[in-house]
Amino acid sequence: MFQRFAHLFVAPMRGAHRRRGRAGEHLAAQHLKKHGYRVLARNLRNRFGEIDLLALAPDGRTVVVVEVKAGSANERFPPELHVTPAKQRKIVALTAQLARRYRLTDRPFRFDVIAVEFPEQGDPVIRHHVGAFASRV
Repeated sequence: MFQRFAHLFVAPMRGAHRRRGRAGEHLAAQHLKKHGYRVLARNLRNRFGEIDLLALAPDGRTVVVVEVKAGSANERFPPELHVTPAKQRKIVALTAQLARRYRLTDRPFRFDVIAVEFPEQGDPVIRHHVGAFASRV
């Protein structure tokens, strides 16, 4: 009913911003694989929101929920600072629901943040914050 007014409250991802986000998620997944993680899923969605990447840690047991933040190197704040406490609570709620749905409640979970900065020239810079925030699922 109010769909046509949604744009007034939430700015949709557009153009370059969306491409940068997708490129950041792709680079983050490559980074995880390179370091022994197994990427289980990308862009998992439900009513609570979206998990960017779900991976299995190199230990073969720990389920890692990864929030990917991509940004330009010349932005005022680094991308990882955009993972606010409210965003963390949303990710935890989504993870708890998915853990119940897929019967993963017996596994340890960890919440990581991967920041990808795209400089005007040169290669992207990737920062992997292992255990960026804590919560029980």
